[in-house]
Amino acid sequence: MTPSLIHLAEAQKSAPVTDWAARIGWVVGLLVFIAFVYWLMRQGWKWRGTLQGDLPELPSAPADAGEAQLMLSGRYHGSTTAGQWLDRIVARGLGTRSRVELTLTDQGLDVVRPAAASFFVPAAALRGARLDKGIAGKVLTEGGLLIVTWRHGDREIDSGFRSDRAADHAAWVEALNALSTTHTTTTTEHTETEGAR
Repeated sequence: MTPSLIHLAEAQKSAPVTDWAARIGWVVGLLVFIAFVYWLMRQGWKWRGTLQGDLPELPSAPADAGEAQLMLSGRYHGSTTAGQWLDRIVARGLGTRSRVELTLTDQGLDVVRPAAASFFVPAAALRGARLDKGIAGKVLTEGGLLIVTWRHGDREIDSGFRSDRAADHAAWVEALNALSTTHTTTTTEHTETEGAR
């Protein structure tokens, strides 16, 4: 091999990396930045929970909730102020996503969440249901979410659920709307009767 070819072969080798301190500094700096952003997000979550501290405790299911009309297994994606799909509610554990088991009875909607706080929506508090494509932090295809609107304290809330079988959503919308209409009519008639006395 001629000396010029040996020189050319040596020139094509990459230079060894010797500045490890700079690389380690960049990695540590990036990790500190990610930790800081995570801390800021956590503080924002706590602050939002503090602002929503006036939300009353969530009701639990009665001992005798009645016979189940519908049951659903799926995911709970969160709750927002009704009509404002980006105004997430985090107080009382409503901001925690989790698996969910829904049971609809004449008494109301039982929301059982194994990894978070379960709650019960009395039939009188139901305001209706619809199919939608998004709720704070979750966007799906059109009709991919079952949104249940209910009243708790002085606040109307939209809660988003997704069944493991999305075809079940339509039956849930129909049943929830029928139950909320029945209780609204009954309450109105009762109020008018009381006023006539």
